[in-house]
Amino acid sequence: MRYLIALVSGAVFGVGMMVSGMANPARVIGFFDVAGAWDPTLAFVMAGAMLPMAFAWVLRARVKTSLVGDALPGPALQTIDLRLFGGSALFGLGWGVAGICPGAVVPALSVGGWPVALFAGAMLVGMLIARIVLNKIGGVSAAHAVELNASR
Repeated sequence: MRYLIALVSGAVFGVGMMVSGMANPARVIGFFDVAGAWDPTLAFVMAGAMLPMAFAWVLRARVKTSLVGDALPGPALQTIDLRLFGGSALFGLGWGVAGICPGAVVPALSVGGWPVALFAGAMLVGMLIARIVLNKIGGVSAAHAVELNASR
């Protein structure tokens, strides 16, 4: 059941990214071109995502277990630190330069051709390098942070 829920959730997200145009790098870059041919679509997509997310956080405060009975984790980490700023900066730079949101890279693979595949490969290599570096310096992985938070 857990895998079915994950599959359906991922499929709904992917369809949403495709329908909204967020898997289209030209649309995303158009959003960042505020001095030129600005495309506000991404702002509407983000604003539209806030309502169900706000509902989910309210629901999360009242419901303590998932549909399959697992404990629902809260935020992985609750500190704002250099890692958060660095990761956010890299995310934003990659998104703005390539026009591909890492969250939309999987559905974008179906329509984006080799540039999206190259981005996906570079993203995976970057994630691997980050994991290696953080393990070497004693950083806490996101999965471990979720486990720590769930045990509180």
